[in-house]
Amino acid sequence: MTKNKKFLYVVFAILIVIQFIRPERNLGKVETENTIFVNAEVGTILQNSCFDCHSNFTNYPWYTNIQPIGWWLNYHVDEGKEELNFSEFESYSLKRKLHKLEEIKEMVEEGEMPLTSYSIIHGDATLNGEQKETLYKWVTQTRNYLRDTTLLYK
Repeated sequence: MTKNKKFLYVVFAILIVIQFIRPERNLGKVETENTIFVNAEVGTILQNSCFDCHSNFTNYPWYTNIQPIGWWLNYHVDEGKEELNFSEFESYSLKRKLHKLEEIKEMVEEGEMPLTSYSIIHGDATLNGEQKETLYKWVTQTRNYLRDTTLLYK
């Protein structure tokens, strides 16, 4: 047997073995007492474009069962939740809520979110101009509401 054949067999064996090493799935509750409150229109936009990476529940496509793709996607979900988790938003401090809302607007304006790699596979995640405007309006209203209610209770 040649060295190249041995090498290919080893690589093939490793690829088979890693299929049994799977990351824990992000399958928590869709809504909890800490889930951000939004109207139906904003909720649909967030659900389609954000929640797979920025909530406690991810809809997994079939190809996440193939390793190392599943590991890579799991890393992105964990990273996304660490940055912003809509399922835990109400547990954030006021300062963090205001900051995250501003970041949502900035990321959408700059085209950084949703990620291009996500939008390619999930075509309905790409935001059109009307959806962006809806999000901007919601961010502004929510920031104003949070500031006003905080001033009211001081």
